[in-house]
Amino acid sequence: MVERDEADALICGLVGRFHKKLGYLRSVFALDPGVQTTSAMTGVINEQGVWFFLDTHVQLDPDAEQIAESTLQASYRLKLFGIEPKVALLSHSNYGSHDNPSARKMRKVRELLKARAPRLEVDGEMMADTAWDEPLRRRIFPNTTLSGRANLFVLPNLDAANIVYNMVRVMTDGVAIGPILMGIDQPAHVLTPASTPRRVVNMTAIVATEAQIRKSQRGAAVASGRVMRDE
Repeated sequence: MVERDEADALICGLVGRFHKKLGYLRSVFALDPGVQTTSAMTGVINEQGVWFFLDTHVQLDPDAEQIAESTLQASYRLKLFGIEPKVALLSHSNYGSHDNPSARKMRKVRELLKARAPRLEVDGEMMADTAWDEPLRRRIFPNTTLSGRANLFVLPNLDAANIVYNMVRVMTDGVAIGPILMGIDQPAHVLTPASTPRRVVNMTAIVATEAQIRKSQRGAAVASGRVMRDE
């Protein structure tokens, strides 16, 4: 129905397997312009604030390029929520304390992000407690480019991201937001069978807003094209 323009957005996934639903969406819809793959960000709201985790559901072991692309997409969506992204690139390593493929990958992500989005507040690679505790971070690395407490935690692979997100959610009695699917050129999201009615309602609000934004952007693009042709 979305493909035929009979509906503005869709939510699925309460029954069945996440990746089967995702595979179907990938076969029906195109990717957003300039995006090479899909990814998923999930948020947790608890008494201490709202926190986002990437990539919790899609990319099993993304490379540095894929992580950087997903981080830029996630940062854009945080801004749509009215949240200024503070990005921590998480690892078992603190600013070069380990030199292995996983740590080097997250170091490379920082280089890519600094080149592509120099105004984005991002730092790493760092441990989770370093991302959470600014005094600790400044003691370990006085030249850190991240101020305050991170709110977007970027993990090196799907195992780490999904485990951390779920542990934070259940241990803080938090409310989940998502998964928020990124990269598809339509407002389409795949939830999980564990989703509560509250999560479905929250995602309905998000997908409705996304549909409005996408429709507005398409209208602006069409209007711009008309002006160019008229000139």
